[in-house]
Amino acid sequence: MRRVAPDFQRARRPEQVEARRAAILGAARELLAERPVSRISLRELSDRVGLAKSNVLRYFDSREAVFLEVLDSVWVAWLDELEAELSVPDGAKPAYERVAAVIATSISRQRLLCELISTMAAVLERNISVETARTFKTRAGERTERLAGLVRAHAPLDAEAAEHFAKAVFILVAGLWPYANPGEAVATVMAERGTPAGPAMFVDGLTEGLANQLVGLVVRAGQSPEW
Repeated sequence: MRRVAPDFQRARRPEQVEARRAAILGAARELLAERPVSRISLRELSDRVGLAKSNVLRYFDSREAVFLEVLDSVWVAWLDELEAELSVPDGAKPAYERVAAVIATSISRQRLLCELISTMAAVLERNISVETARTFKTRAGERTERLAGLVRAHAPLDAEAAEHFAKAVFILVAGLWPYANPGEAVATVMAERGTPAGPAMFVDGLTEGLANQLVGLVVRAGQSPEW
């Protein structure tokens, strides 16, 4: 459905530019709630916000740049939630299992974040300007550092090892998410073979992968894996 945008002349003042950008990002989020990013075109996005495609491109240099901006915002929101979740004690599990399970369970609830992470390297980072790439990568580095810091508060890792782990979180999510959310035909066959896809597959696989990463990094640092 095309949204009729009131008085969408070219923005000239900073607050007008921000209002246009916010409208475009809001429309992008609406569309992402309806379908995967791979099925959303620039034309659909411009129709939803009520602008011509050329006008959308005045505020973002491509369709992909819009979704990278959405990715960054949901990434920050998830880290805010994760910080609180990691602070809840659970003495029933070894620390490495608890940290891995908390991260895996927490990010599994962020469907939009997982969807965008899974398309980031192959799709969203491909059709953007150098300036957009520079801005996004700078922010991504900051988010990775923050995740590394959260993990270091709960695991005996140095800064380098914690950063390695933080990067591994997103690599594992990027690989596991599409595998755990296949098309209908593949999902049917996987169920027939006794390995149904879905949230449980994603959380279990991610927990196992992250736990192995943590144990390996801690042991390499000369620490006991049962910290």
